[in-house]
Amino acid sequence: MTVGFFHRVPLDSRHDLGVDVELQPGREAVVRVAVATLWTSPEAVRPVDRPALTAGADIRTWVSGMDTDQQVGDCVLSQLLLGERVLISELRPDGWARVVAVEQPAAKLDPRGYPGWLPAEQLAVPDPAHTSIDHPLVVDATVTGLHAAPNGPVVLPGVVVGTRLVPAGPALDDWRPVHVPGRATPLWLPDGHLVPASAASPTAEQALAVAQRLLDVVYIWGGLSAHGIDCSGLVHLAWRRFGVLLPRDADDQAVATTPLSLGAERPGDLYFFARPGRKIHHIGIVTAVPGDDGQRRMLHACYRRRRVIEEELPADRTATLVGAHRV
Repeated sequence: MTVGFFHRVPLDSRHDLGVDVELQPGREAVVRVAVATLWTSPEAVRPVDRPALTAGADIRTWVSGMDTDQQVGDCVLSQLLLGERVLISELRPDGWARVVAVEQPAAKLDPRGYPGWLPAEQLAVPDPAHTSIDHPLVVDATVTGLHAAPNGPVVLPGVVVGTRLVPAGPALDDWRPVHVPGRATPLWLPDGHLVPASAASPTAEQALAVAQRLLDVVYIWGGLSAHGIDCSGLVHLAWRRFGVLLPRDADDQAVATTPLSLGAERPGDLYFFARPGRKIHHIGIVTAVPGDDGQRRMLHACYRRRRVIEEELPADRTATLVGAHRV
């Protein structure tokens, strides 16, 4: 199967949708799992990655099964959230799809978005009735699950903060029905886990507050969820919660934000780091006004410590600090 041919959605997906539909190169699709992982290539995946490759994409099991070296394997590019849009570039007969994540800007890689590979069974054809909505909802719980009915069994666990959902009706007994890609019938989650999508620009402090809820989340190279995250993913997700789509990678995030004079930064602004003559390799979120002695603090997903931490900048970080920016 090559570009230009159809790739048939698995039988269970077509049954859920209630119609016989097909993914097609050159058209958009949406993520039908809580968190999908974007890979450099199908051949790059490792045995430890199997839980993330299934139709259910068990990200919790995947993360818990990795050792510290596997957490930073460069086979992972990024991750996509439930309902996130992609443009399909290619479909392979072994079930892999090459896509462009159009909601994750990556100008240096592809002007359309972040390119990579993921299992095609983690995608669904968009339902036109659910692609345009005046009052979308956003998951505000750090992690939640979607249920078959109010107080019913969880059928889609691991949905994370920042996920956008389409309401399927009013709340009932503090539960809200939502449309879910690839499913004919709505699923339910506690109404308190959702907030209306805001059209107003968020403050830096609001984005920082979201990032602070991810303190101690494990560091995963390419991670973009409350199950595991990297430095630029933390920044992207914190702002995405409010509908602001920053680029995915740290160097692109620097280009997309406004430079400040060092000393003018405030909580919620961004610190960027680079070694002499090299491109930006790290980003953190400012958590305090700089001290009179030049001390600075930030929240960041730390490669060395393999988790999200808040700390005073150590000497080696200060030596590579190249700027402060504001979104």
